Amino acid sequence: MTSIAIVGAGPQLGLAIARTFGSRGFDVALVARNRDKLDQLVATLAAEGITAAAFAADVLDRDALSQALKDAAAHFGGIDVLEYSPVGTIGSTTLTTPAQTEPAHVQHEMEFQLYGAIAATQAVLPAMREAGAGTLLYTTGAGSIDPVPQVGNVNAAAAALRNWVINLHKELEGTGIRAAHIGIDVSIGMSVVPGFPTARPEEISPVYWELHTTKRDQAELVFSR
Repeated sequence: MTSIAIVGAGPQLGLAIARTFGSRGFDVALVARNRDKLDQLVATLAAEGITAAAFAADVLDRDALSQALKDAAAHFGGIDVLEYSPVGTIGSTTLTTPAQTEPAHVQHEMEFQLYGAIAATQAVLPAMREAGAGTLLYTTGAGSIDPVPQVGNVNAAAAALRNWVINLHKELEGTGIRAAHIGIDVSIGMSVVPGFPTARPEEISPVYWELHTTKRDQAELVFSR
């Protein structure tokens, strides 16, 4: 069996990605902070005939995150695809413009986005190298590519993650393992900014399958309207 680990699994995009891969025969490991919510997602997927399991961990606790992914690999016999897209809770960070930004404003986002992604990658990459196969997918808002002043500190960390992923893609050339960045240039589900385009999670999730299958040579895809 093949499996995908979704870090930051939530009821919108995370669930849609789980369905996209699970409906194609993948087992699904869901990793996020809230065990109760994870269990609800597992039950939802099970009702649709998708095998899933929950592994609770906060991406800010890198040891716990690494252990959760190792537990998931042991449970399913390996992790073939890693998808990293944690979503912060409202109030968990202060949004600042570039001119307002202090180092501390960026530090939390770096821990959340870049450092968590690195920790997750280190937990699964050695086994992928041994197998000579694997897919590593990382999600940010499109502000990592074309930044928006109102969220300058978030964009700075997202851009750092994007840079690292594209560089990882280059490093892994010829190994059978591919890394890619997904930039999402829409609001998911409902618009939080008047006039900003929206998309349903199930419209976005096929991009992840394409990067795993037919577009493995691409280091980046941007979903936009």
